Amino acid sequence: GSAEASNLLRDVITEARTHVMEHAFNAVTKRSIDMETIVNAALDPITLTTTFDQTNYFARQLQVVARLIAARGALGTKRQVFFVSMGGFDNHDGLMTQHPELMATFNSAVTSFYNATVELGVANKVTTFTASDFGRTLAYNGDGSDHGWGSHHFIMGGAVKGGQFYGTAPHISLETDDQVGQGRLLPSTAVDQMAATLGKWFGLSNSELTAVLPNIGRFATSNLGFMG
Repeated sequence: GSAEASNLLRDVITEARTHVMEHAFNAVTKRSIDMETIVNAALDPITLTTTFDQTNYFARQLQVVARLIAARGALGTKRQVFFVSMGGFDNHDGLMTQHPELMATFNSAVTSFYNATVELGVANKVTTFTASDFGRTLAYNGDGSDHGWGSHHFIMGGAVKGGQFYGTAPHISLETDDQVGQGRLLPSTAVDQMAATLGKWFGLSNSELTAVLPNIGRFATSNLGFMG
């Protein structure tokens, strides 16, 4: 708890070094500490009336994002991408108990976040979307499910044409042609298409879109139509 010890530690991890790698590492550390001071100063005066559940770790992340959006003027930012994360979905076991709890956690957090964007008057300028590297099998392994392939994603915001599904809903079966064994679903829509639709809304030109998503030309359309 010593302030002197804290200052000494900061000196050690930010001072210039003769070794190239050590010097680069300390320079990044110093820049991070300096930026923390700037960000915290911008966030200090920001208060929101929207309530976020402080026992919900995902909601606390989104609360910080909402405050950063509110502080965009002080921070000088115009167009931002924020990453937050929520784990716990790798339910090889305990699926029936854990998945409903996870969805309730997610629902509470994103509801508060959307309400905060409405409070800030930027709901039409903020789009929230999910991303994941894999889905789950439809086959039951006795207490959960195994790694799958295709999955679905949530997209939310004032500019989203919401309240509907985009893509083709799969057959919930272990025997149909839209699964490749154990209910590992073949996706009807590519993540490239979802990203391209979001990218166009975000301001990418057609030439920039093909640079960011080089495989987008392989699909029938690059705009799924879910953004206004």
